[in-house]
Amino acid sequence: MISRLEPADLDGLIELMAEHADYERASFDPANKLAALRQAFFAAPPRLLGWVAMDGGALVGYATASREFSTLQGREFLHLDCLFVRETTRGRGLGKALLQAVVEEARRLRIEHLEWQTPAWNEDAIRFYHREGATAASKARFSLSVHSTSLA
Repeated sequence: MISRLEPADLDGLIELMAEHADYERASFDPANKLAALRQAFFAAPPRLLGWVAMDGGALVGYATASREFSTLQGREFLHLDCLFVRETTRGRGLGKALLQAVVEEARRLRIEHLEWQTPAWNEDAIRFYHREGATAASKARFSLSVHSTSLA
């Protein structure tokens, strides 16, 4: 079952975020995440939109997205920041249902375009996204810490 993220889901979301980071071979520190997520999801207006997948009363997946604007395309798009389903519950259609919830939200907001990224080594995710009709864009993703850069 897919539903909008509720405040009561935040602790379980943080647990899934840790699993997601581990799966993507990324570092994750849960410290201070609860307050930041509460603000992002439940401020008026929210900065971040979220959905959860439940299986047998347990939180087993999530998707998050935010509204963004493409300068080059001259239009707003929905950026799918995360889509993750716990490994033990994959293959049951939950990832597709989460993606569909994001698509439905984009339609409700009259946004015609979604964008996201996945690690190049994540062949299962790449196959899933292709199966759902997505096309890949060849770009390198960069990250820059504003505290450690030599830029003035």
